[in-house]
Amino acid sequence: MTEMNENPLEILPEIFLVAGAVVSLLLGAWLPRHRQWIIGALAAIICTAGIIAAAVTAPGPPTSVFGDAYALDALTSAGRVIILGGGLIVLALSLRPLHNDPRESEFYVLIQLALLGAMVLAGAQDLLLLSAGYLLASIPAYTLAGFRKDAPGTEAALKYYVVGALLGIVMLAGITVLYAGGRSTKYTVLADTLDNAPQAIIAVGTLGLLAGLLFKAGAVPAHYWIPDAVQGSTPPAAALIATLPKVGALTALFRLGTVPLDAAPLPWATLLAILSAASMTLGNLAAFFQSDVKRLLAYSTISQVGYLLMPIALATSTGEAQPALLYYLAAYTVTNLGAFAVVCALPHAADIDDYRGLGHHRPLLAASLVICLLGLLGTPPTAVFVGKLLVFTAAIDGGYGWLAVVAAVNTVVSLFYYLRWVLPTFARTGDVPGHRCESRSARTVAYACAALSLMTGMGSGPLLDSLSGAVSR
Repeated sequence: MTEMNENPLEILPEIFLVAGAVVSLLLGAWLPRHRQWIIGALAAIICTAGIIAAAVTAPGPPTSVFGDAYALDALTSAGRVIILGGGLIVLALSLRPLHNDPRESEFYVLIQLALLGAMVLAGAQDLLLLSAGYLLASIPAYTLAGFRKDAPGTEAALKYYVVGALLGIVMLAGITVLYAGGRSTKYTVLADTLDNAPQAIIAVGTLGLLAGLLFKAGAVPAHYWIPDAVQGSTPPAAALIATLPKVGALTALFRLGTVPLDAAPLPWATLLAILSAASMTLGNLAAFFQSDVKRLLAYSTISQVGYLLMPIALATSTGEAQPALLYYLAAYTVTNLGAFAVVCALPHAADIDDYRGLGHHRPLLAASLVICLLGLLGTPPTAVFVGKLLVFTAAIDGGYGWLAVVAAVNTVVSLFYYLRWVLPTFARTGDVPGHRCESRSARTVAYACAALSLMTGMGSGPLLDSLSGAVSR
């Protein structure tokens, strides 16, 4: 029996979240309602400490811990920082709407658990741990979707849960089939044993595994829950659901394509390239005539997953794929959460027409919205522009020029629905509903995200250098 390398310090960010969730749950039972904000502040401190711990350990050589079940490499380190940084933004967006809510502390606990699940997905190097991460990232998110307990929230939680439970079972079935074919659940072992397994077993197991991860990523064909779940959730919960689980799921997909499925006799790259093209095309076309802003952002996030799947399809074809994916994930997280921050700042502005005249009433907020929406489009000098440039370059370098062409066409097409939201904000007439009841904290977050998107885009060089480390094998 081999001894496992069980060093708790190696997973310090994850331990922080576990401890923070437990302490928050206990404190929430004792603190009076008007002091529940302390739990949110504690969660923010936990996320900050996790980011620092992840940044300190990031320069180390790639390795794996706990019986090779959890990887410590550039993918895990970047995933930790992006997820925890996004968690800080979501916590900031939640403070005002949840103030004095009788279940305020529970919301913060669920956020920490959802972040933990996404981080486990990003670092898992064992199929069993991957399934545990899937459940941990999903169950708190189901509760967050229906946290408001009204009709739209209940519908959002129900659809989210039913689809997630179904595809989770399919994922577990796929893991079982892969275990039968490879005689192990560890990626490092499967990389050698799957070569001798029947192709039918590998194909069935991989498709089942893909079903769960594509659900968490919100990609076609497991995308149809996103619009209803995002529209029915509270804006802070919608921001989390539409953004952070994708980081863990897409990182997990990249690791699968790089380690266990690298030499498997399966057209992995072609399959993901087709799913990429389908996701960006369907997401853009479905967003064309959406008037509800949360629903528009939901379809936008489906299209963004299409671009993010491009470097995953090229994981073993070019060395540019990994930094392209990780940088795009960071850029997308900041920019998309910035757009949701504007939605949180104006909780009574549900439709595009409700933003008419925003530039007159709140010029800085309107500017932040424009930067984030045009950033999602890929307009220079925003961070997503650099991310798309990296992704297109990787696609051409990896021999998938046709996919780069499809992505470029879709980028031009997406200009239509982003401008449908941007143009009314600068109309001379109109009044934004409830603009006097806006959330100042969310407004500040929107400013910060817009500025960070610009700064990250203009200073991308040093960041890219830190994203090119080797993957643990």
